[in-house]
Order: sequence, then C-alpha cells, then structure tokens
Amino acid sequence: MSKVPIGLQLYSVRGECARDIKGTLARVAEIGYVAAEPWGYGGEKVEWMGLSAADLRAAYDANGLKCCGIHLQTTALLGDNLQRTIELNKTLGNRFLIIAADSARMASMAGIEELARILNDTTDKLAPEGLFCGYHAHGFDFKIVEGDTAWNHLFRRTRHEVIMQMDVGNCANGGGDPYAPLREFVGRARTVHLKEWGTPNNPVPGEGKGDWPEIFRLCEEVHKTEWYVVEQEDESGLGFGTPARALKALRAMGK
Repeated sequence: MSKVPIGLQLYSVRGECARDIKGTLARVAEIGYVAAEPWGYGGEKVEWMGLSAADLRAAYDANGLKCCGIHLQTTALLGDNLQRTIELNKTLGNRFLIIAADSARMASMAGIEELARILNDTTDKLAPEGLFCGYHAHGFDFKIVEGDTAWNHLFRRTRHEVIMQMDVGNCANGGGDPYAPLREFVGRARTVHLKEWGTPNNPVPGEGKGDWPEIFRLCEEVHKTEWYVVEQEDESGLGFGTPARALKALRAMGK
C-alpha cells in the first residue's frame, strides 16, 4: 500500500502567512510537507491572502506543493460565491472543499438539517466539476443534540459523497470518541486531520493518548484516506517548530 501523503493546514502558520505567504509555502516544503491546505476562504473573490488564484498556484508549483484541500466558510458554498469558489479551487488543482466550522448551525437539530441540505445540494453542483465538499471536526461538533452528537446527526443526513474530515484531536478534546465515527461512516474520511490529545504542552502524534496504529488502520483500510493533514501550531501561528516536530513524529511512525 502506498503511503498517504501529508499536508499542512496553513492556519498552523497563519502568522507567517500574514507576513509572507510565498516564503511560508517555501518553508512548508522545506520542512518536508508535500501539500498545504488554506483556511478562511469566504468566496467573495477568486483570491486568497491577497494573491490571485493564478499567483497562488504559481507559488504552490514553485515549491512542489499540492493543494490538498481548503477550509471554507459556509458562505463560500452559497449563491454567487460558489462559482468563485469553484474557479479558485480548479486553478489550485484542489478537489476537496471543506467547511472549517459552523458552530451556529451545529448547535440545533434545525441548524444541522440546514447544513446537511447545503452539503447535499452543493455535492450535486460540484459533481460535474470533479469536486467534493465536506465538513471538518471541532470540539463543539461532539456536543449532544437531541440524543446524539451533532456530528453523527450531520453525517447520517448527508450523502456518502460528502467528506467527513475528522480531526481526531479536536474530537477527543471536545469529549467525543474519535474512533467511533471512523468505524461508522465507512469510506467518507477521504482527508483526515492528525492531532494528538490528552497530555499538556502541545503534544504531537505519539506523545499523548491517541491510539495511532488504530487511527492509521481505520483511515487506510476503512476509508482509503487520500490526505493526512497536520494542524498544530506554535503561539499565534508564528514559527514552524511544532509543524516540523509533528511531521518528524509521523515519519518516525512510518508515515
């Protein structure tokens, strides 16, 4: 089985991105990541961090990086924003359009059902373009709403094509069970965020309570995960020490 490639969620180095996005991408590649995932896109313009889609793609290409996904605001999938979102991501060569968080909708059953409709409807609109949408895990997604977690309600109401971007650390830190959804929603975790939990001092994989052999088994055998993504940072997203340490830890585990 070929190894799952590893990218970095650029929110991890957001302070560096604000200073110099091109230099940040160069450093991400130098550390050893093969891809990067932008964050915070809202669909208002076909650009990110002040760079046009073409210039951003050129910066990726110059450093041999792939775009392994993008974290969106829900608004990026709505109305006229969707076409700009499609244009940006086709230029970047990215297929995975992931809502980063929607705490307001995930707080009630009515909101969860609305979010499920948005994801299902967008799936139909993206299919001709070869693109996919999905939702990323935060701790609040594992609060109980009408007898079950908001996360479970959402993915039981969305189609198989809607990507379940589990973040195992966020799930565990929110009181959820990061293994159970990976066992239930088979084949939907096409991209997964790897984050440790359970011990102080910002642990990287292998330093906390995560059962990493089981996480990797579920991802690789049950989901055929296409991208692992690290989202861990130093304070204020400045510096590259923690992202570098996380990648080194994953490499030591054979990833």
